[in-house]
Amino acid sequence: MPALSRQSLDRLSTCHEKLQELIYQVSKDFDLTVLCGHRDKLEQDKAVLEGRSKVQYPNSKHNQLPSLAVDIAPYPIDWNDVRRFYYLIGYIKGIANKLGIKIRVGADWNGNGEIKDQNFHDLPHIELVE
Repeated sequence: MPALSRQSLDRLSTCHEKLQELIYQVSKDFDLTVLCGHRDKLEQDKAVLEGRSKVQYPNSKHNQLPSLAVDIAPYPIDWNDVRRFYYLIGYIKGIANKLGIKIRVGADWNGNGEIKDQNFHDLPHIELVE
């Protein structure tokens, strides 16, 4: 049975309780790792510099505390296996819907179900929608 690592739990603890609930539920059936919850200014600046984010500090949902965004990946991580990421995203969207948690994912920013119309693919990214 999949379980979140201590490091993943620590990162997830910086996130909004709805994101924590969602990731806990998903992790019961899907082995994943939490890459990032809250980001301070230094971490956000680095994410922008490395091309992992397009949003300057303090405007990312990762910059709030608790974080309104979380980055996750299927475990073990294989950045070349994007199909596993899309599979995980679909699973997360289904569980979020079941729990009544509104989310947006970095694979479909506008939420129209069409992934080919994205100009920035951020497959690990999940954020709460208010």
